[in-house]
Amino acid sequence: MALEQSLAALSLATVSADSSAVDTKTLVFKPKTAKTATPIPLFVFALTATQTPSSYIAKAAGVKEPRLANDELVQEFFATTTKEVSIASLSSALAGKVKLVVDAAVFKAAETDAVLKLTTESSGAALPAKTVVEFLKSTGIELIEVDFSVEPAAAAAPAAAPAKKEKKEKDSGKIEDAKLIGITYDKEKDFSSWYTEIVTKGELLEYYDVSGCYILRPNSYFVWETIQDWFNVKIKSLGVQNTYFPMFVSQRVLEKEKDHIEGFAPEVAWVTRAGSSDLEEHIAIRPTSETVMYPYYAKWIRSHRDLPLKLNQWNSVVRWEFKHPQPFLRTREFLWQEGHTAHLTKEGAQQEVLEILDFYAAVYEDLLAVPVVKGRKTENEKFAGGDYTTTVEGFISATGRGIQGGTSHHLGQNFSKMFNIAVENPEGADKPKVFAYQNSWGLSTRVIGVMIMTHSDNKGLVLPPRVAQNQVVIIPVGLTSKTSDEQRKQINEGAEEIEARLKKSGVRAIGDYRAIYNPGWKFADWELKGVPVRLEFGPKDLAQNQVTAVRRDDGSKYTIKLEELEQRIPEILDEMHNALLSKARNDFDAHRVKVDEWKDFVPTLNAKNVILSPWCGDADCEDDIKDSSAKKDNGEDEEVDEKAPSMGAKSLCIPFEQPELKPGQKCVKCDKLASTYCMFGRSY
Repeated sequence: MALEQSLAALSLATVSADSSAVDTKTLVFKPKTAKTATPIPLFVFALTATQTPSSYIAKAAGVKEPRLANDELVQEFFATTTKEVSIASLSSALAGKVKLVVDAAVFKAAETDAVLKLTTESSGAALPAKTVVEFLKSTGIELIEVDFSVEPAAAAAPAAAPAKKEKKEKDSGKIEDAKLIGITYDKEKDFSSWYTEIVTKGELLEYYDVSGCYILRPNSYFVWETIQDWFNVKIKSLGVQNTYFPMFVSQRVLEKEKDHIEGFAPEVAWVTRAGSSDLEEHIAIRPTSETVMYPYYAKWIRSHRDLPLKLNQWNSVVRWEFKHPQPFLRTREFLWQEGHTAHLTKEGAQQEVLEILDFYAAVYEDLLAVPVVKGRKTENEKFAGGDYTTTVEGFISATGRGIQGGTSHHLGQNFSKMFNIAVENPEGADKPKVFAYQNSWGLSTRVIGVMIMTHSDNKGLVLPPRVAQNQVVIIPVGLTSKTSDEQRKQINEGAEEIEARLKKSGVRAIGDYRAIYNPGWKFADWELKGVPVRLEFGPKDLAQNQVTAVRRDDGSKYTIKLEELEQRIPEILDEMHNALLSKARNDFDAHRVKVDEWKDFVPTLNAKNVILSPWCGDADCEDDIKDSSAKKDNGEDEEVDEKAPSMGAKSLCIPFEQPELKPGQKCVKCDKLASTYCMFGRSY
């Protein structure tokens, strides 16, 4: 017990100088467990050099499909996070609640009096292997010794079972023996699990205890702040002013424009009680703000001289109807900007619609390096209550799905007539009064999800340089036990000077001087977090007055003379932005396929493409395309995954840039003449 107490008290808080210590790793797995059963986590302790496939662990522990545990489970059992869990988290209190899987190489190390190096994200220590083994045995936790160098015996099963399991493991998106700190799912094989790991391990988002609501961490909120700063300058140049309206709207007002609110009705969240008292009138939390704002537009607009009125607010809205939220893409509360403007003339309003749409396209392409297609929504897909909707549409190549990026709506006079937003005719009192022409336009934190899915890879997050909170990380390298104290000081001070110079020149730089981690670990950590450029500064660089730069997106290396530092780093950041945009644009172009005949439509769709097809413009035909494309190539219905977006191809937009219709060109689905080309695709 004294050993257990001493190790727990140590809690890996000391740093050992023993350079001969053997590196170890700690992994926590959660086996497949019935929903009603309490899981029994597998605590795996092994040498870092040992390959620890989950299939070996499963057979040794007698469990099914173990997967790396999330922070919630690790916190529940070990009172810490996945990055801080270690053998110091074990105690006799866990006996019977967890299983301990130990690498046979650890026991061999104990026999040779080897020293083991134990590390977490924040600390490290070196302990004799014999002491570690004695401690593990003293906990009373079921201990399973596994020799990972030997193929485990096949489990007894029916003859057909091994082939089935082999196929399941082959099809799995899990990256074998992935490090706990890194990404453990393959983007192409298991996109959903990969995306969840990217947003959490990239420190963009944290799950909250209200389903569908998330905490935006500084890494992602900085992206949103950058968009805010850029967009504010643009809209203010058009005379738009920022404002703020309350988040609550009465039931009476919300239902005043029933045609408009009908599209939001299933999503509206209601406040029905205050303390222990029922409210006489239910209060809605805004799903959008037309009905919140427009009664006051009618109050403030008294003369044509009050027009145009152009207001925008940065706020959150709540939409509650969907069953399977996805971080950034579909969340029950999300941040956005919503602009609402009123104009004297239709021409003035329509001009603004396109100006705002150009701003949205620039947010994606100039800031996020994400290509988009500008176009107009069909009547079926336009904003409820509006005359027409324009949109920017993106594409996620890993899933072959389109995604709506931002919308700018012309509302016509529909809302102004409902809310009596009218002025005396400038041509004279004898003329009919003029109802204002209105627009609304919005861009949300969905942009962050689109950016993540477009650029990130199996190493982790990839942040476009213009929105990265840290654009450059400086890491001292080449420091060993043989490095003199003087040289160590020179290298660290040189790295700090590089950091200071970059910050002074306007580059967002950060230095990593943590002594408990080696450079390789730091490289992987910053790659996971998506920092665009890594600078390495070591003895060779010090001697030659240079620094080595490595780009996150493609690993390109540059040797930069220190006198050129402030000039070259911004150039490299711009090169990376352009390369990200070019790669994403090539992907989009390659997967945007022109299809003129229905027989080619579904096979092309199933090949992870969006489709540009001639279309008659009929709403019923549009519905037929969506229903008919939700089938396999052989005509059978696709299996519906509730967690997946719609399987049928919906209309994404009618692109502004149109191929020329051939004389007599028929609609891709029906026998009517085509009136336009429309972009169809499965979408988020």
